[in-house]
This record gives sequence, structure tokens and C-alpha cells, in this order.
Amino acid sequence: MLFSETTGRPVVSAAEATTIGVVDGFVVDPATAAVVALRLKKTDGAGDTLVWEHVHAIGPDAVIVRSGATLGTPSGELAPLADKHRSLPGKRVLDERGEDFGTVSDVEFDPGTGTLLTIHTTTGDHPGRSVLGLGSYALVLREAGPIDR
Repeated sequence: MLFSETTGRPVVSAAEATTIGVVDGFVVDPATAAVVALRLKKTDGAGDTLVWEHVHAIGPDAVIVRSGATLGTPSGELAPLADKHRSLPGKRVLDERGEDFGTVSDVEFDPGTGTLLTIHTTTGDHPGRSVLGLGSYALVLREAGPIDR
């Protein structure tokens, strides 16, 4: 599943079948190379972040969340990761030596686990496991080179 395919999908509560928001972005932890939360827009509450553990399934039309799922404001370890300046699409990509790999055009992830599978850049594709760091300036990849297709 791609970030671009998921962005804009409604987020629906499994128990109440009500829409609690719309996917607006992804919070990625570079240490685990995985999505750890979804950023939502058009929410009724004060919060706009849904932690990954509350995601039940990502279907072709909506993201389904578990019963009792609540939105919150990022805090603790999640707060720095949720900074909107760390959003991946459009982010500059460098390797650990500083070599430029263009910008992130999209990200493929496992919709069951949130694991990053492929980082699609303007210069080629890179394995999600090569993520080394993510800051406001750039996504840094281990020296892995692009995926041959």
C-alpha cells in the first residue's frame, strides 16, 4: 500500500461505523522503519493523531479503527516524530555520506504492520529497511543503493 493511496481515506470506527477523520499524513519512526501513527484532519475532537495500534485494517475505501480508539495530541516519544516537518513525501533524501538521492515521491508500507517496504524517490527505489534517520531537513538512508527492478 502506498502513502498516496491512503491519504484522503476516511477513518471509520469499527464498532460505531462513524467517521472520526480523514488520513492527512503518516508519523514514521526511523528507528523501526515503520508507521507509528496516522495524522488526521476533519476530526471532531481536540486530537488529530491516531496511534498505529488502534488501526484494525486499511481497506480499499477506508481505514478501520478498533473499538474504543481515541485521537490524541502527540506526546512523549511520539511528539518529535509527529512534527509535520518530518513528513516523507517531498522530503530530500541523502545517504549517510551526504550523497543526494532526490526527493521522496511516495512510500510503500505494509498495511498490517506499518513496516516501510520501499522508499520511492525521484532517482530510484530504496528498501524501507535502509532508513537511518529522519529530520526536518532530510530522510537519511544507509548506503544501500537503489533497488534494481
